[in-house]
Amino acid sequence: MSKRPGKILVVDDDKVVLRAVTEILQREGYTVVAIDDAVEGLAASKDPTVDVAVLDIRMPHLSGMDLLRAIKQARPDVEVVMMTAFATVETAVEAVKAGAYDYLTKPFANIDEVSLTVAKALERKQFEDLIGQSSHMRAVFKLVETVSYSSATVLIQGESGTGKELVARAIHYRSPRKDKPFIAVNCSALTDTLLESELFGHVKGSFTGATANKKGLFEAADGGTIFLDEIGDVPPATQVRLLRVLQEGEVKRVGANETIKVDVRVIAASNVDLARAKDQGKFREDLFYRLNVITVALPPLRDRPEDVPLLAGHFLRMYAGKMGKKVTGIAPQAMEALVCHRWMGNVRELENVVERAVVLTSREVVDVEDLPQQLRESPGGGGDVEVLSLAHLPYAEAKRLAMRAFERRYLSALLEKSGHNVSSAARAAGVDRSNFRRLLKQYEVVRGPLQAPMSKPKPEPMSA
Repeated sequence: MSKRPGKILVVDDDKVVLRAVTEILQREGYTVVAIDDAVEGLAASKDPTVDVAVLDIRMPHLSGMDLLRAIKQARPDVEVVMMTAFATVETAVEAVKAGAYDYLTKPFANIDEVSLTVAKALERKQFEDLIGQSSHMRAVFKLVETVSYSSATVLIQGESGTGKELVARAIHYRSPRKDKPFIAVNCSALTDTLLESELFGHVKGSFTGATANKKGLFEAADGGTIFLDEIGDVPPATQVRLLRVLQEGEVKRVGANETIKVDVRVIAASNVDLARAKDQGKFREDLFYRLNVITVALPPLRDRPEDVPLLAGHFLRMYAGKMGKKVTGIAPQAMEALVCHRWMGNVRELENVVERAVVLTSREVVDVEDLPQQLRESPGGGGDVEVLSLAHLPYAEAKRLAMRAFERRYLSALLEKSGHNVSSAARAAGVDRSNFRRLLKQYEVVRGPLQAPMSKPKPEPMSA
């Protein structure tokens, strides 16, 4: 994973503070965009290369809190740090609830406080596609934060497509080994002989085709991390050699007599239950316990539907940028279809669906017609199809999504019937006009011929 230093947006109407923060961050090697107007700052935040925004809370024309909410609505992947000279507990709680990563009190205690807070915010941003705000994923983020600074072996368990390699990379790049190699190996993609040669290396003449000495991946990863994906597919003989690396910290090349010392952190992953494989005699018990020092369990996407809008928005921006297409959002009904889908292929399947939609759409907003047939048949039509599309969810979550879908369709139908006259629709609903407008805004129902923007849930704070 290549990592650029980071692009930081700083917005403060106090030009002295703006210049000071800019200089602090530039000394750390960051690219800094410094703006003294909140409205201009909002426009600058739409730059897809911005990683972290540092905002003053009190500014004219547009408050820092309003700017925070606008940034998190349009760019939920951007981490935001607030600055205030009027810090209170209430201010901090409000900022965090609105999606801020942290806040700084002015005047700053020292310049390290500024650079350290921004560095931590950037580290979180650089989880890359490991995105989520559900309780499941917040638990994963917290565990990653905790285990990163040790050299303990980690076992990542999760279905295919849940992002196991992303977790491994997040652990490595937050660890003291981050400047050393990260090497990923798909153990199921290689034959037994080739896997041993790749992992441990070989000496010339050790087997047919071994025309020269070759360094193995454990040697290449010395000082860094090796990620062994699909560890459950490793054959028994190779399992023995892996056990030696973990126990003794040394490897022996195929055909060699001498051993070579290596300092490598091992992160392994499997989409099968290794504990069950151990009990069935398909995986060595001693190797299992060596690997299973710390376990990170990645939940399937169908168990965290609240993360779907965040992920879909991330993939939409990524592929729209790659293709140079002006696709800016996902219509509410299309987002409902995405949220209600079962996603047996997990995050990888969602990414493919969003990429396909960006390729096919001729609009600025992805609509239901841009989705595959199996998704189009899910939540929009009501009845048994909609109920079945929610049957994999817990009752409370299924009820919430079903009610949200009903209320949005009800409001849309009222508007359509009234010719998009808000006053008439409000009277028909028996709701005060201002409350009706609030409902339209809450459910992002289109009040005219324009497409609706992409729906996003309000972000909750994640454990750092």
